[in-house]
Amino acid sequence: MIKELDRKGLMLGFGAYLIWGFFPLYFKALSSIPSTQILAHRFVWSFLLLAGVLAWRKEWQTLARFLRNKKTLAIYAIAGSLLAVNWGMYVWAVNADFVVETSLGYFINPLVNVLLGVLFLRERLRWSQWLPVGIAAIGVTYLTLEYHSLPWIALTLAFSFGFYGLVKKVAPLSSLYGLTLETMMLFLPATFYLLMQEINGSGRFGHGTLWLTVLVMLTGVVTVIPLLMFGSAARRVPLWTMGLLQYIAPTCQFLLGVLIFHEPFTTERLIGFSIIWLALLIFSTEQWWLRSVPQVVYK
Repeated sequence: MIKELDRKGLMLGFGAYLIWGFFPLYFKALSSIPSTQILAHRFVWSFLLLAGVLAWRKEWQTLARFLRNKKTLAIYAIAGSLLAVNWGMYVWAVNADFVVETSLGYFINPLVNVLLGVLFLRERLRWSQWLPVGIAAIGVTYLTLEYHSLPWIALTLAFSFGFYGLVKKVAPLSSLYGLTLETMMLFLPATFYLLMQEINGSGRFGHGTLWLTVLVMLTGVVTVIPLLMFGSAARRVPLWTMGLLQYIAPTCQFLLGVLIFHEPFTTERLIGFSIIWLALLIFSTEQWWLRSVPQVVYK
């Protein structure tokens, strides 16, 4: 039986990935606003929300101590920049009708994480881990040859989030403080950009319906809440469990792209996706087997 603490962690993790899975519906509702402005609003409203949380918890002084550390600031400036690339690409792709390809990016992200661990952290892989990485590479190569171009949207999402995770491995702060610093780094540039858009007449905030304005303001809530839920879940449940839960988001995105937004999904794309799904099946099964089945050690 799952312990109460684990059950809560599972629910938080499930909820976080489910929210991310339905993100396309939210950002489609903002499609009348340029993606660069949506990105800027995400940073502005996310930082304001996080700043409010820290103020309510009276923890600003704790965070302020880290602002004097140049190395810490550099780490979170890099992390914030990677978030900007990831969030910006995602919002643009969703509103440009590439929801299916965004799902591909998050399907292959776990395998990208494994590859980055080998390249930058000198982690050693078993042959059973190299196998799914190789199969996924075959799938990406197949899609590239079939469409005469790299699936660059998927690769940008996968690698930007992969490098973000790599930076977070050396980041010294908790998820709340870290996310606050990351959004703080982009708060002023994002605010300046939005003000310039208003001055030159291109700004959209407050110029549409009341509902649209509310949705823009809530970008901070829909951004921060699942991230905090994820951070809490990661401390409560095993890493391999989170690894399995993470497929909820791209699966929902894929189904939305095909069934709701009616994006083209040809036989060629089905073959390419199926190769990558096979890689993920092998990868997930290997992770589950390693952690669930007692390992026999021969001496």
